[in-house]
Amino acid sequence: MFQNVRAVLFDLDGTLVDSAPDLAGAADKMRLDRGLAPLPYEQYRPVAGAGARGLLGAAFGLTPDHADFPAMREEFFSNYERRMTERTYVFEGVADLIDAIVRRGMQWGVVTNKATRFTAPLTAAMDLFKSAGAIVSGDTTPHSKPHPAPLLEAAARLGVSPAHCIYVGDDERDIVAGRAAGMGTVAAAYGYLGAAADLSAWRSHASIKSPAELLNLIGSV
Repeated sequence: MFQNVRAVLFDLDGTLVDSAPDLAGAADKMRLDRGLAPLPYEQYRPVAGAGARGLLGAAFGLTPDHADFPAMREEFFSNYERRMTERTYVFEGVADLIDAIVRRGMQWGVVTNKATRFTAPLTAAMDLFKSAGAIVSGDTTPHSKPHPAPLLEAAARLGVSPAHCIYVGDDERDIVAGRAAGMGTVAAAYGYLGAAADLSAWRSHASIKSPAELLNLIGSV
């Protein structure tokens, strides 16, 4: 169990919310607009955490070094903006987890690599985030994860020492960033990469297979 936890920080996509259906829909619309057949959702979901790079790779085999990537990425972003809350939902157990964290007198927040362009409207549209004390996006600081800067910014906004924070995420970069920030780290094995990745190689301090398991790892303030 972690000791003296005063704040819990979370990654967003794949940890608190499942946005893969809307991300996949944005990419698949690009295929349909070009007269291509839709792809099975199962091909998109494992790469949802990688954003445009992952989704465009799945949809078109496109890599960031391709000349068409910037334009295709902006088309993908525009598609996603128009539908980002259509099929996105909070993972089962997350709302109860957040309620329990608040009842225990702890603060909580979000640190995501998603740009503010998307983070702000998405979190504003979902009741879950009304009690969040900090929401830090991928462009809030000069660096995004795996750099520790966004996590340190979130801790500063909450007024909590990084040593009294834990960070929960479903990607190895989350664990790298959390450790670099001096925080306890928890791998969310229920996220996008949990089933396929070797979580033992991430070197997280703990891992959970469901949101509810986190409560067993943190005490009360």
